[in-house]
Amino acid sequence: MKRVPKPMFFIVALLILAFSFTAIFGVSYYTGDNQNTVLKGIGDIRWGIDIRGGVEATFKPADNYDATDEQLESAKSIIELRMISQGITDYELYADKGNDRIIVRFPWKSDEKEQNAVEAINEISSTAKLTFRPGKEYANTEVGSDGSYVYKTPTGDTENILMDGSQVKSARASVYQTDKGESQYVVSLEFTDEGAKTFGEITSQYVNNTISIWMDDIMLSAPTVNSAITDGKAQIEGDFTAKEATDLANKINAGALPFQLETVSNGSISATLGENSLTAMAYAGIIAFIIISLIMIIFYRLPGFIAVISLLGQMGLTIAAVSGYFTTIPSFTMTLPGIAGMILSIGMGVDCNVITAERIKEELKAGRTLDGALDRGTKNSLSAIIDGNMTVIIVSVILMLVFGPSNILSIIFGESTTGTIYSFGYTLLVGVISNFVMGVFLSRIMLRSVAGFKFLRKKWLFGGAKNDK
Repeated sequence: MKRVPKPMFFIVALLILAFSFTAIFGVSYYTGDNQNTVLKGIGDIRWGIDIRGGVEATFKPADNYDATDEQLESAKSIIELRMISQGITDYELYADKGNDRIIVRFPWKSDEKEQNAVEAINEISSTAKLTFRPGKEYANTEVGSDGSYVYKTPTGDTENILMDGSQVKSARASVYQTDKGESQYVVSLEFTDEGAKTFGEITSQYVNNTISIWMDDIMLSAPTVNSAITDGKAQIEGDFTAKEATDLANKINAGALPFQLETVSNGSISATLGENSLTAMAYAGIIAFIIISLIMIIFYRLPGFIAVISLLGQMGLTIAAVSGYFTTIPSFTMTLPGIAGMILSIGMGVDCNVITAERIKEELKAGRTLDGALDRGTKNSLSAIIDGNMTVIIVSVILMLVFGPSNILSIIFGESTTGTIYSFGYTLLVGVISNFVMGVFLSRIMLRSVAGFKFLRKKWLFGGAKNDK
């Protein structure tokens, strides 16, 4: 058997425990009354309507605008895109073309304590029109919530629009290093072919002059053009936080609505499972994990103890893929079927560790040495683990592709149904992948590592008979 250095057990175990702790509880700090989130945890997850409730609203075109069926469908698509870009996958969205109405239901934000329906609705129904204008004149100045100045209402030459956000191909939040070496959050823009040409002409015309960038009637930035920008890429600077830059990028990507929306009615939706359901599920999950841990340790001893560590890591990795812990993976709306997918994947993780521990026990009973039993046991169990998990991965991928937020089956089953099934497939897939990382790869590293400690080289600690040495 290929030996693994003894310290590897402690290194891997500590990394798993540290990662799981930060993934579950998150990492944040306060500056005054403002909470700054460094790493997101369970508290940052957006829970589905069935668990926490949400908002219901009916929109119509403002000023009695007579929208065509195509415009109404376009507005519906943009609202849907905005929700998806914000990680909202548990929603219901319908276009009543006969009455020029759009009906939407979606869950509360994770940090929404007062649950203000009007603010929640504005999050998805605002026009958020991006424009580029000459100069930087404005009519009003306000003080923002963070104490900085907000410049509003373009005046003078800035009333002329040079180009708008329709020619922006994509926007994303990124970090820019200033000349002083300081990190600054910016929004990076990539223009369409037509937009790149237009922007190149504008920047050529306004070299050494100011072009201000506005979102609706608020000035975001007023940079001076140092040279013509003809490569179709630009940056919006505006002293953004990470969240502000991400939110702005999402709004630009979502585009502007074809007409202003007016709220006809709005209200709150109660959670299907009741207010205390989430707390009850949390307690049930903790109790179940403790019971499983005790059973694994009692029946399989040292491999069972290592399995508990890997299961904790699997749980942490699954939560991290849902909460937005990884900046490259967007946050996700967690519904009851999503929790069911997570529980099922953890069950697959337990099964993975049980198969490995049982194979090691069988090899020990056959009279093999400890090293030989660990080597044969882990190798012989791998094919069974891969077979079982691969079938689940295939099913999960099919569920996500067929029942995703936007697909042809939405017409048959409805958006709410497809989003619910998608949630189940997503958490199941992430959980199974986490199982391979934690339950197959890292747990075996820890197992081979502890086998190097002389005082632990007793067969009964690995599942053998008690009188075996």
